[in-house]
Amino acid sequence: MSRPNPLRTRGSLIDALSSALDRGNHGLENVPGLLKRILAEESWREFETARGEHVVHERFESFVTAPPLKGLGASTAVIERIVGTDDPDLLRLLRDARKGAPGRPSAAKNRVESTPISKGEDSSLTVQRLAVEAPSEYEAVKRGEKTINAAAISAGIRRRRVSVRLDNPRSAAETLRKHMSREQLAELRALLAAE
Repeated sequence: MSRPNPLRTRGSLIDALSSALDRGNHGLENVPGLLKRILAEESWREFETARGEHVVHERFESFVTAPPLKGLGASTAVIERIVGTDDPDLLRLLRDARKGAPGRPSAAKNRVESTPISKGEDSSLTVQRLAVEAPSEYEAVKRGEKTINAAAISAGIRRRRVSVRLDNPRSAAETLRKHMSREQLAELRALLAAE
């Protein structure tokens, strides 16, 4: 009995993901699980197609954009939309793959580049920062107790924001009164009067 070829096994997994993407709504529920496994095992880097072709990718983006069977025949934007923000572990794996050094796994899996709070809107970056800087908040996201945004605000990674209607000054004032302290409102009045 012959041993299974690990590169062929990887190729079958990638073919399944590509097929799920191609089937649209009928296959999309399978995409996150398949993608998570491919990213965790780094199967996308080297595999063998069903036709016996040996495929090697140095960059994740080239794997995503390569036509099937050598890749997914998609765009990274499509992959990110399908992944969404429900699975923080998948977001971290996707981020690691996208920023990994060509031809080898990322050496910076637990390092998070310094990013000002105001630029923390990228969900995959925010999840990575939560995992490193606020593990309890990260676990709350994984358990479904908090959204990524709520956990990031609690951890101080993101600042709390509210939407204000610019076409209706009365509505804008009501929103600001509801969400700002008296001191903040006084400072805002002074700043507006100084203009």
